[in-house]
Amino acid sequence: MSITHDEIKKIAHLARIKITEEEADATIKKLSGILNLIEDMKKVDTTNISPMANRSLKDSVKILSQKKIKEKNYKK
Repeated sequence: MSITHDEIKKIAHLARIKITEEEADATIKKLSGILNLIEDMKKVDTTNISPMANRSLKDSVKILSQKKIKEKNYKK
């Protein structure tokens, strides 16, 4: 997957970022590398590989919500 100068310019405009042609070229190179890596990772067959950690968002929220604050806020 490749990304074009026009797409980079549009993204920069939407983000209100001023970008030079050199910066656009460097960004295209970096993003293309990342997108190519993602495409390569999608090709890997992981059907017989079990997850190393499979914690759902619901479980993570439960763990975080169980923590209680024990100290008072003295900055008030």
